Amino acid sequence: MASLTERILKVMNNPNNIRNIGIIAHIHHGKTTLTDSLLAGAGMLAEELAGEAMFTWWHETEREREMTVYGAAVSMVHNYENQDYLINLIDTPGHVEFSGQVTRATRAIDGAIVVVDFVDGIMPQTETVLRTALKEYVKPVLFINKTDRAITELKLSPQQIMERIGKIVIEINRLIDKYSPPEFKGKWNVNVNDGSVAFGSAKFHWALSVPFMKKYNVSFKDIIEIYNQFLEDKEKLKEEMRKKAPVAKVVLDMVIKHLPSPVEAQKYRIPNIWRGNINLDVGKAMLNLDSNGPIVINVTNVIIDKVSKQEIATARIFSGTLSKGDDVFLIQAGRQIKIQQVAVWKGIQRINVDSAKAGNIIALVGIKGLYPGETIIGKVQDPKSVETFEEMKHWLDPVVVKSFEPKNPNDLPKLIETLDLLTREDPTMKVEQKRDTGEILVSGLGDLHLQIIEYRVQNDFGIPVKVGNPIVIYRESVNGVTQTYEGKSPNKHNKIYIQIEPLPYEIYEKMRGYIREGKIPEGRIKREDLWKVFNEIGFDKEEARRIIMVQNGNVLIDMTRGIVHLPEVIEYIVEGFKEVMNQGPLAWEPCIMMKVKLIDAVLHEDAIHRGPAQIIPATKDAIKSAILEQPTLYEPLQVIRIDTPPETIGDVTSILQSRRGQILEMNIEEERATIKAKVPVANIFGFTDELRSATSGRGVWFLEDQVYEKVPKDLQQQIVDSIRKRKGIPEGVH
Repeated sequence: MASLTERILKVMNNPNNIRNIGIIAHIHHGKTTLTDSLLAGAGMLAEELAGEAMFTWWHETEREREMTVYGAAVSMVHNYENQDYLINLIDTPGHVEFSGQVTRATRAIDGAIVVVDFVDGIMPQTETVLRTALKEYVKPVLFINKTDRAITELKLSPQQIMERIGKIVIEINRLIDKYSPPEFKGKWNVNVNDGSVAFGSAKFHWALSVPFMKKYNVSFKDIIEIYNQFLEDKEKLKEEMRKKAPVAKVVLDMVIKHLPSPVEAQKYRIPNIWRGNINLDVGKAMLNLDSNGPIVINVTNVIIDKVSKQEIATARIFSGTLSKGDDVFLIQAGRQIKIQQVAVWKGIQRINVDSAKAGNIIALVGIKGLYPGETIIGKVQDPKSVETFEEMKHWLDPVVVKSFEPKNPNDLPKLIETLDLLTREDPTMKVEQKRDTGEILVSGLGDLHLQIIEYRVQNDFGIPVKVGNPIVIYRESVNGVTQTYEGKSPNKHNKIYIQIEPLPYEIYEKMRGYIREGKIPEGRIKREDLWKVFNEIGFDKEEARRIIMVQNGNVLIDMTRGIVHLPEVIEYIVEGFKEVMNQGPLAWEPCIMMKVKLIDAVLHEDAIHRGPAQIIPATKDAIKSAILEQPTLYEPLQVIRIDTPPETIGDVTSILQSRRGQILEMNIEEERATIKAKVPVANIFGFTDELRSATSGRGVWFLEDQVYEKVPKDLQQQIVDSIRKRKGIPEGVH
């Protein structure tokens, strides 16, 4: 019998027998436990350890917090109908603050196992991650986990269990219909009868699907009998369940039968995830998964190995064959490198290989300065002729910031370098260093996100740091349409005229959705036909045709006509606009929801007198003056869902009210109550602990969305003053 490594190396060369998949779900629904059970079934983990080992939790932060933070990659071999198949599997986080990892993992995979808890059912993050996967043309199958809770806790009959499974399937199919690409509507629905739905318990190593039950004559009655017999002896129970209905066999059979190989998937995925022309050689090679074609590889994840401090990238080969020693070109970084080491995953271990063909997910070790989203191509092609993969968008903005300061000043360069490395690993965090004070500010999606970054800096990289209290990032805007304001250049020879009006919230929300879906780019608008898209979301035709820049949910509109020399200075005006949108005049916070209109410009005839040093300050002054006519401050609010026992609802409501929370919906059932509420981010710190103590540890909350609302009038000046004081902005300076 061939060893596991030999089997992996053999199947790697047969793309029809490869499945690149992910496991996606809401937090604590059992993704990582399922991964362990699948690895055990594939002979890569002692079966008695599965569910305890958490094989893909390669980082101890994950063990401590018992949740997946980084999308780890593993590979396994499964024999189906006497053929070996290679399954490359990416385990993704279910916690909303780490949804950036899910977005990136979906680029590398063609199919996904959606895991849903039998009792909890569909949760907010289930919908979010499923939407992300379907947007990337990733086909789903369903695994309903923790089905044993129906036997041990709810004491349901086999018929009641099947009814509950039926409800979950209907609900998942509703979401698949809602978010599926148009050409797969109705085709990608999951179905209990054809085996694209399985149900069981990853922790106790069993699963069933209707085809398996028919083929091996196993029923729910048999499962209930084994539970009743061995409930006291958990190890014996697992052993018996593995004999009766092994989870790895049922789930991996489902994966191989219902999820596509790279050969099949790339035909419909490439035109939608790659921006280039599919009729060119590179496009055709990717459509046809041509291993003899030009090398095209997309990097989806970069992790920093905490022992060697080496960067390890997970990448998907879309065409060509990559060999050790190849010279390749990084398109975004604009440089050529030599590939030192190519590896495939065997669990979280890596097996070094001489080469890997199109269709595989590989590990690239030791390439410095590699960013997720990078497109790698063979050096033989003209780099400018190959389009990169679309930039992947995350749907949340960083709303919390903390200052990081090394306890030992000599560690400062090391701290900056470390944070730079971590930004590569996690593009949802942002790092900036204040020029005047040298203070380092790290922004993230929430307090937990920043705590994990702090933990890694201290423990993995050994840099003791002092971390400031979490600070909320507010947004500046205007209350109504302003007058037209003039900005003069320092040499007094140029004048820029600006008027601002608020961008209605509905248009802002639609624009944010379109940016997330890649229909509108964030940044300079260069495509002439984009005006139709802007018109579609609510801009009138005249404005839509004249939008030249989108930044932080604001637009710059050029309303001028026939101004001589304007085309030569327009990029300086754009730069001035960008700078103010990133740092508004009220309290140097970013701006939001504004239409900034360039009304007129008077420019000096001589180019030397209308350079960037003249035009940028003139633009900034005009925009700042307009904002300060009637400024307003927006604060981020998180839309959260709280699950709690019904008897604690009064306590939870009063906690929400004490934190300026607004209750949006309340749903009370026998066993649990669900509250949907909107809470300002400034008031949510410490909420988890307070909720736990009020509900004796039984209340949990999840983030559903993030919105911006105007700060109450009576609080605005107080908040502005405290931000200005914290930033040390002198009075009268904007």
